[in-house]
Amino acid sequence: METRIALIGIIVENTESVEPLNQLLHEYGSYIVGRMGVPYSKKHVNIISVAMDAPQDVINALSGKIGRLPGVRAKTVSQAG
Repeated sequence: METRIALIGIIVENTESVEPLNQLLHEYGSYIVGRMGVPYSKKHVNIISVAMDAPQDVINALSGKIGRLPGVRAKTVSQAG
């Protein structure tokens, strides 16, 4: 199956969603190339970037699940098809 390179930008405003977010990232861990998290205490958020190499449907599924977590926003950029 063809894969794409993608970057998911995540902003976490609700700290109660951190554990479910980490569980999702662990579940999709075989597709994750790298991850960087930066706590930004001045604005009371956590900023996370996740680089992936996965089929488009897997990228869409993870991004959608992340975006449904309370107080979490996600945007995805992927390699052109």
